[in-house]
Amino acid sequence: MTNRTRGRPKAFHDKSQGAIIQSLDRALDVLKIVASGSGMSLTEIARAGDQSQATCYRILTTLSKHRIVEFDETSQLWHIGLEAFRIGMSFLGRTRLAERSRPVMQRIMNETGETANLAILDRSEVIFVSQIETHEPIRAFFRPGTRGPGHASGIGKAILAFLPEEQVRKLMAEDLPRFTDTTITAREDFMAELAEIRSRGFAVDNEERTEGMRCIAAPVFNAYGEAVAGVSLSGPSVRVRPGRDLEFGALIRRAADEITRSTGGILPVTA
Repeated sequence: MTNRTRGRPKAFHDKSQGAIIQSLDRALDVLKIVASGSGMSLTEIARAGDQSQATCYRILTTLSKHRIVEFDETSQLWHIGLEAFRIGMSFLGRTRLAERSRPVMQRIMNETGETANLAILDRSEVIFVSQIETHEPIRAFFRPGTRGPGHASGIGKAILAFLPEEQVRKLMAEDLPRFTDTTITAREDFMAELAEIRSRGFAVDNEERTEGMRCIAAPVFNAYGEAVAGVSLSGPSVRVRPGRDLEFGALIRRAADEITRSTGGILPVTA
């Protein structure tokens, strides 16, 4: 059998800034900025990236050539392009996580009448990758790619609860941003919350990001027993009432475990 070539030059361990291609680094920053909005002008992108409009325009034009971003002539706004979606889906395809989660999420929505979500963790933020919406007029909505603060998210807390404590402490500041009266803002209080989540197996976002909206979530594990994603149900607090937390928590815990098994994951002893 022919040996596969290496992914980097032999004995190449340069982790310094000198190993980074600066122009590519700037281009990726611009791409992330475009992805964070739902249509942005050149002025907005340049301001957000602290770069000149001329530099941003050259970057955007290059990305547009590869269909990674698109320009709407009518609105004069830049958007994420189809090729960026295809690249993102190839990441999810490594574990078929999104594909195998969809039937389970559909069942969550059918059984509870609430929106089902799938998200992953990126440092201290969650990124929503899939959603099955409820048919109710009042509902939570997170389009794929939407980011949110991990400490004020049901899925974020569910994943963080099963990460090594040292890693969580590095990710979380001592004073966390407040969004509502129920947001946990002190790191030590947050660590205590994670301990409770590990004990019961699911997390609750008790209107911690948005007033009037609650979420119940549980983590999904990979083949090494590591929490890599989370699944949740979310809806208005008048329907996702505290009195139903145990019922919904058990349902979400079973759903997350089913996704874990279907993607070849292993449940840790503490889960």
